[in-house]
Amino acid sequence: MMTDHSSANHSADQLRIKIRDRKAQVGIIGLGYVGLPLALLFSEQKFSVTGFDIDQHKVETLNGGGSYIYRIGAEEIERARAQGFSATSDYSRLVGMDAVIICVPTPLNQYHEPDLSFITDTAHAIAPHLQPGQLIVLESTTYPGTTEEVLVPILEKENKSNLKVARGSSSAQNEFFVAFSPEREDPGNTAVARHDIPKVVGGVNVLASELAGALYGAIFRKTVPVSSPATAEMTKLLENIYRCVNIALVNELKLLCLRMGIDIWEVIEAASTKPFGFHPFYPGPGLGGHCIPVDPFYLSWKAKEWDFRTRFIELAGEININMPYHVLASVGAALNRQKKSINGARILILGVAYKKDIDDLRESPSLTIIELLQKEGAQVSYHDPYFPFIGKGRKYDLQMKCAELKELGRYDCIVIVTDHSDYDYRKIVSEAQLVVDTRNATKGIEDPRIVRC
Repeated sequence: MMTDHSSANHSADQLRIKIRDRKAQVGIIGLGYVGLPLALLFSEQKFSVTGFDIDQHKVETLNGGGSYIYRIGAEEIERARAQGFSATSDYSRLVGMDAVIICVPTPLNQYHEPDLSFITDTAHAIAPHLQPGQLIVLESTTYPGTTEEVLVPILEKENKSNLKVARGSSSAQNEFFVAFSPEREDPGNTAVARHDIPKVVGGVNVLASELAGALYGAIFRKTVPVSSPATAEMTKLLENIYRCVNIALVNELKLLCLRMGIDIWEVIEAASTKPFGFHPFYPGPGLGGHCIPVDPFYLSWKAKEWDFRTRFIELAGEININMPYHVLASVGAALNRQKKSINGARILILGVAYKKDIDDLRESPSLTIIELLQKEGAQVSYHDPYFPFIGKGRKYDLQMKCAELKELGRYDCIVIVTDHSDYDYRKIVSEAQLVVDTRNATKGIEDPRIVRC
């Protein structure tokens, strides 16, 4: 039996035309820090977008015109809804989508190994509703090979029409398209507009790459095609490993500089004046966010399949993971100099988000620091303008309410973990008994109560 390639290629042309004319129906699975901003970008460009999420609270909030992400205002949601955006937990509505983009989490499990359960669960949910000619794009950061080794087999095996992924130079009527395009969200970054971030795209075949490039080209100023999904997957990992290794480097140098009596922040500032060959990275209390603390380990895990050890990644991970323990030791030493013990000390953690001016707790080192201090017997409170309450997450269960930022003198120690712009650091230092600064937030303030670590 001969396959009608011309009909299938015609369907690809139809999708191109739909994308060009803003008629393509776009479905986005996962409405978190990656998926929701992406949905809004498509809506801004007049696409009809349907968001899918298993969290009914998110669905109800969005359909009610609200937002659960601080940097995304309700007015943005309302503009998208006026353009036709809606959210749902009903995956049967995937049938009507021309393109489906997967933006689900890819965390590590308790053994520091990749947890692909969100991807596989999503693939199982998509498969029964898969349609000929649909474009499926994975954005979730993962190890090279995931798209073709994990996602595609589930979609091919479990769809109801014996559909196959398009692999050759053309496609058949019973085929669908698959690509990988890594997310490049940077929460809190207001210097670069979302649509100005180039979009890397790698399809299983040329048609998939072209279609994905056309789709993203409608909302991003530049797309960067690569030869395969695995190349695109590795590109994302390289970006984050580059940052992870360099942050580990400055964290290690910070520890050395503390012993040598040198200000690492002054060193970095001076080195940054070099107009070539140097890019500044900054030390801190540990790594946070979904990307840098997690993604490098996806590659180190995958590398073992090839009997290869990624020693830079492992060493960088070891240094960065140990930084909260350095903060614990610094707090203990600072209290000890005041003839006090961590055990029973009243300690205020200032800032719990993983970086300044955002409402994102993912992998935040503050959570580890809080738990470490509690284990040593400290009475720990926290303040963060973005988090009135900290409940239960994948790796923590703190059940803490944000303290009021007053009567700071009642705390034995205030630990600056996240340097939010809202804080008046001079006032905080003037009222505190002791301040341990992990972020150089008190730069320019000379006071014997400050300990920089």
